[in-house]
Amino acid sequence: MKTQYYTATSLDGFLATEDDSLDWLFTLGELNNSSYPEFIAEVGALVMGSATYEWMIRNADQVAKETGSPWPYNQPAWVFSSRKLPMIEGADLHFANGDVDEIHREMRIAAKDKNIWIVGGGDLAGQFYDAGLLDELIVQVGSATLGKGKPLFPRRVLSPALRLISVRQMGAGMAELRYEVQKSGQEK
Repeated sequence: MKTQYYTATSLDGFLATEDDSLDWLFTLGELNNSSYPEFIAEVGALVMGSATYEWMIRNADQVAKETGSPWPYNQPAWVFSSRKLPMIEGADLHFANGDVDEIHREMRIAAKDKNIWIVGGGDLAGQFYDAGLLDELIVQVGSATLGKGKPLFPRRVLSPALRLISVRQMGAGMAELRYEVQKSGQEK
């Protein structure tokens, strides 16, 4: 079981524009031509921040067009938010607030022997990293720049460094980088 941050970023390190738009991403490739089908098959639980969840709600029609459903996940999902947010009918949702440690334990039980996916955003993934719970970053880098926006991973990671374990080209517009999070005392 791994806790993985699987995401896409612009070439200059942004997940979304300042107003949470992902329009830049959808022109760069097709979901089924990525590692997503294999990745999601190994996911037992997922977690996201409120901005990601609210993006899903605002873009339900586009999500349904791309995936076949306005809520495309069968797995239980945790949403971190300090605000009350609307439920999505048919989704197995759990709203959470506070420390990621306790919620991670709940997600591990729900995921059984499968992986936990940190859908977004970057700060939430950083909180899992800070708590020593993040095992892997899988980043699809798009051939677009945004200039400013929501940062990919707003943390300084110097030592121990991330270990690059694979690189995969995905068409003409994307490259996937897979990094293992090196924990203190772990061999390189």
